[in-house]
Amino acid sequence: MSTDRTRPAGRRDRTRPGTVPPQRTPQRTRRPLRPHQWFAERLLAVLSGQRPVHWMLGHTIGEAYDQLADLAPDAPLGAGCMRPVVRACHGAQPATGVVEAFASIATGEQVRAMAFRLEQGPDNRWRCAAVDLGGERLPAVR
Repeated sequence: MSTDRTRPAGRRDRTRPGTVPPQRTPQRTRRPLRPHQWFAERLLAVLSGQRPVHWMLGHTIGEAYDQLADLAPDAPLGAGCMRPVVRACHGAQPATGVVEAFASIATGEQVRAMAFRLEQGPDNRWRCAAVDLGGERLPAVR
């Protein structure tokens, strides 16, 4: 017989009735986004009409901002009521301080391609230097 008379027979834990066991916090195994993954999400937000173009002002260099300003008014990655998502994003580093990346963007059944180039400045911040969206291939002009 148990020596603890306040515990019901068969009960093995040591907690008292009315006490709340301490909460265990789940460990997050989510890794931080790599620069090209982070930029893919930001570019998608602008090119789908969820964010204004000027949201990328400090994150672009060269002609990239002009490219975004030309593309964004049509919201080429937006598709009505369905919210687009980054399905996959991959990057390659052809040189130190440069990442060339591509992402597949899914909106319902439709999948589009987005390519972009990132360059790391002297302050170690990554900035978008070019953006291109995959579209229909036009026949070669002869």
